[in-house]
Amino acid sequence: MLTPFDWLRECRTGGELMAALEGEKGGIDLYTEENEIAPPLSLFDHPCSRCWIYRPDDKSPRDFCTTCESIYIRSRKLGKQSRQTLLVWGYVNEIPDPLRRRQGFYEDRICGAYVHDLHRFLLAMDRREIKPWLQELLMYNGHRMKGLLQFFPTTGEIKQGNMGDALCRVIQQESRYPMNQLRVRFFSHTYQVFGAHRRDMEENTIFEAPEFIRLLEMAAVFKSLLRPEAQQMLFDLFRIDDIKEERFYWGRFMGFLTPEARDMLNAWKIRQWPKPQIRLLYDLLDYVFYTH
Repeated sequence: MLTPFDWLRECRTGGELMAALEGEKGGIDLYTEENEIAPPLSLFDHPCSRCWIYRPDDKSPRDFCTTCESIYIRSRKLGKQSRQTLLVWGYVNEIPDPLRRRQGFYEDRICGAYVHDLHRFLLAMDRREIKPWLQELLMYNGHRMKGLLQFFPTTGEIKQGNMGDALCRVIQQESRYPMNQLRVRFFSHTYQVFGAHRRDMEENTIFEAPEFIRLLEMAAVFKSLLRPEAQQMLFDLFRIDDIKEERFYWGRFMGFLTPEARDMLNAWKIRQWPKPQIRLLYDLLDYVFYTH
């Protein structure tokens, strides 16, 4: 019999993963007794075409078993939501009490959760809830919670693998860092999970939790003071290699901005930032709200 964790690793898309997480709350019966182990593949019989373990349900037009059919049907309604969803795999010394009790910030911020054991959990949340969720987590548990939180978005099937493969890769990398403080590892795109080791060597992808919150706050301010066209103009400026040309367009760009935006960029000394830091700032814009 497959466990809920097995069903999560079977998921190919973000919608399927969210549907399986809903099963943890009773939306889908992951332990249904209607599933029977299928006989070996033969000319006259075959297992479920999704999990390849259980016997297909006679009512399924896709030759899925009962659980796979339920996950697939539910995932069709979650496609739009999954494109706005962020996942976090936590490997910590102590799982927060609200998560274990399914209360507090679990109800307010989270749209799906799975607790694997005393030290590991998986959460799904709207991507713009990452900052308030982290702030609340640190407020109530930051003084004693240590470990690694890995954030990555949901996706469909991609060239490198599917959602289950991405989850397994994240789990594989969970114990690479000592459990002496709470760290955050952030992936703005799911494909980055599959090249995480090389990316860690080329860029700074590991942050202390308070530092990562500060970066999110900077992204929110940046998003609020610069209009979308100004954000794109600034991004294009950083792609200019010629120093003289960059200086010329920088002066014209500063004249285009409001005084508040100019003060912000000058205070941050953003012209001196390395390119990986610029890319991270722009990646975080999709994960924060406007501030007023």
